Parts: sequence; structure tokens; C-alpha cells
Amino acid sequence: MKYDVLVAGVGGQGVVLASRMLALAAMKAGFRVSTAETIGMSQREGSVSSHIRIGDEISGSLIPAGQADLLIGFEPAETVRNLPFLKKGGKILLNSHAIAPASKPPGSPEYTPGALLTFLKARFPDILCLDFTRLAEEAGTYRAANVAMLGAAAGAEMLPFSKETILSVIETEIPEKHRAVNRAAFEGAIKEIKPVTLTGNRR
Repeated sequence: MKYDVLVAGVGGQGVVLASRMLALAAMKAGFRVSTAETIGMSQREGSVSSHIRIGDEISGSLIPAGQADLLIGFEPAETVRNLPFLKKGGKILLNSHAIAPASKPPGSPEYTPGALLTFLKARFPDILCLDFTRLAEEAGTYRAANVAMLGAAAGAEMLPFSKETILSVIETEIPEKHRAVNRAAFEGAIKEIKPVTLTGNRR
């Protein structure tokens, strides 16, 4: 068994925490896990990505190009940036909430997230795309968007372990004062994606 997950976003979105929880959940489920992160610009809303490799057939910590089974994109531009890692037939879970670059070189084009979303939905009809930042805000804080996305991934059966396994990790990795809101975001995302996955409608 081998299952590769790439989590991509920008600094401040909780990419590293989400990947840690995925890795711990996989280990709780009895799998061998290897991880690696790129976090050099994480404090300046720069690109952050994390590779989670699950299973016995792992060779190296970084996912080779064209091998990721699942791409969890916390932000549209970062999702597009990491498409080369996705294998043919791989799945994408996308947060449609865009974060404009903190700075851009003079003369560079404007960031148009709508165009990126149109491109992704046209190229990947089975993409699961929702505004997970909005869902997290409704649960109590936008900072729980990363946990909401884990809930959606579990609810859509995109992961090789159960939602209960991830919930058990939330109980140990999230400070007690923040657990309730994170559980609410997790469960809220599962409820939100159920009609989406059943009807095939993506937003």
C-alpha cells in the first residue's frame, strides 16, 4: 500500500499543523509514514508545502512529480503551482478562498483567483472545491480552515483512514481551549460536503 498526499498553501494557513495531524492519524491507523516540508517563506505569506507519504512502498520523503494521490490546496494559486505533483486520476481538495500575494514585482499581472478556479474546475471535473475559510468562520474562527479541510477529506473518503482517527489526533494536538471550535469546523465541513459529493455539484 502507498498513498501520497501533498498539502499546499501559504504561511499562516496551518499547512504544517494539518500535515502533522495527517501523519499522526496515519500512524495511529498502523501505517508507516514519511514527511517533508518547505517552509522558508512561511512567515511572509509565501509558499508552504508538505509531503506526507503513507505506506510500505515509500522511497524518500519527497513525493516525485506525477505521483501524489491527493492534493489538498489551501489556496487557489498554490494549488495550481503544485499540480505537477498530482498523478493522473489523482484527487484535489481545494479551498476557494484566495490570499493575494503580500508583494509582487512591478509590472507583474494582477492575481485573478477566479480565473484559476475556472481553470481548475475545467481541467479537473471531480475537484472538491468549497470556501473552507468561510466554513471555519461560521464554526468560530477562520484559523480552523485547515481542520475543516481535513474533515472534508475524511468525509469524502479521500484518506486511507477514518474520520474518527483524525478526531482522536485533534484531541491530542489542538490545545484544549481551541478543541471545540476545531471539532465544529471538522464536523461542519463533513456535513457541507455530503450533498456536494452526492450530487456531483462543486462550488
